[in-house]
Amino acid sequence: MKTNVYSIDGKTLRQMDLPAVFESQKREDLVKRAVLSEESELYQPKGNYRLAGLETSARYRGRKEDFGTVKNKGIPHLPHEVLPKGQLGKVKRVPHAVKGRRAHPPKPQKIIVERMNKKEHLLALASALSFTADKETVCKRAHTAIGTSFPIVMDASFERLSKAKDVQKVLDALDLSKMLEKAKKNGTKSALIVVSSKGMKKAAENLPGVDVVSAADLSVRHLAPGTHPGRLTLFSENAIPEIAKRFSI
Repeated sequence: MKTNVYSIDGKTLRQMDLPAVFESQKREDLVKRAVLSEESELYQPKGNYRLAGLETSARYRGRKEDFGTVKNKGIPHLPHEVLPKGQLGKVKRVPHAVKGRRAHPPKPQKIIVERMNKKEHLLALASALSFTADKETVCKRAHTAIGTSFPIVMDASFERLSKAKDVQKVLDALDLSKMLEKAKKNGTKSALIVVSSKGMKKAAENLPGVDVVSAADLSVRHLAPGTHPGRLTLFSENAIPEIAKRFSI
């Protein structure tokens, strides 16, 4: 599979051969499963204080004839606060009482991460990459027509840009500025930039909806936000070999 290599001026410089991973089978089901699995790893375990609702003077007298019982007083047989002179206060401790304990609080031992087989996850990543090379899918997701070849590969000088205005000029030259305007208006994701290092991150992080990720850290959730594959992705020429290494056995 071949694609064009573009300069930072938006001009076609040459063609290059792409790794076979960009021609992988397109599996939306695998992509969705991988995104949910990756996002579940970002969840923070929840738990409660083990004595929550129990640190009170309230006590329960179970025997009807016990001293200080509430029998024949029109008071519910529930744990009451102990007040001076033998008086009974508010009901505490039980779940249906004000500031009482929770009946079924969240438990930190609960498994909230959805594990995925490593080989299956690698197939999902390959499938997500192949969607970025499908012009019909990318244009449909972007809701606009894009005139470049897919996937979009930029010359190595692209990832050496250090200012946001320079990255903006590149996107304008490729006629991709409409996506930034839409992302700024709706607060959605726009383009993804994949580079061989992390040096370009500060240059593009202020552009609406644009994310920058290195080829080594590229994951399925970057390529398919919201489990929907086909995100418009710009690959640095140096990032392509780094991606191919991840699929070499």
